[in-house]
Amino acid sequence: MEKTKEITLNINRRDEKITVPSHRTLLEALRETGHVEVKCGCEKGDCGACAVLVDDVAIDSCLTLAWASEGKEITTISGLGTPDNPHPLQTAFRDLGASQCGFCTPGMIIAAQGMINDNPVPTDDEIRMGLSGNLCRCTGYAKILDAVAQAASEMRKTGARS
Repeated sequence: MEKTKEITLNINRRDEKITVPSHRTLLEALRETGHVEVKCGCEKGDCGACAVLVDDVAIDSCLTLAWASEGKEITTISGLGTPDNPHPLQTAFRDLGASQCGFCTPGMIIAAQGMINDNPVPTDDEIRMGLSGNLCRCTGYAKILDAVAQAASEMRKTGARS
């Protein structure tokens, strides 16, 4: 018999009670509760498509057990901005054409936000390093790097955070 545990996850500033087996990853739990904006790519921490912020730190949700995030603030791409009020990273990605098919974009933006939380004035090399765990198979990364630099600058001007 499989052991399960009822946990409460704070996802995008909303508490959600779920029952999960002890081995359920945060990625699986998020997608099972309707948070399909968190993408399932490699399931082994290589692609970054499943990145979410946990207490403002970007993590690969495929490598984290769901129960380990109980009591922490989880932010997906849907928690950063809205269609009517997009986050500066979302605006920069849109305006600079930094996404092609869009599959990697949520994880890329989350990784960028995590990096900017740690370093609000990143150099180009620091942006490259901050995004090094995220793979995109459609672009050459130049527009992505430009979008992150532009958003970081805009966020410094406005004081925006995640």
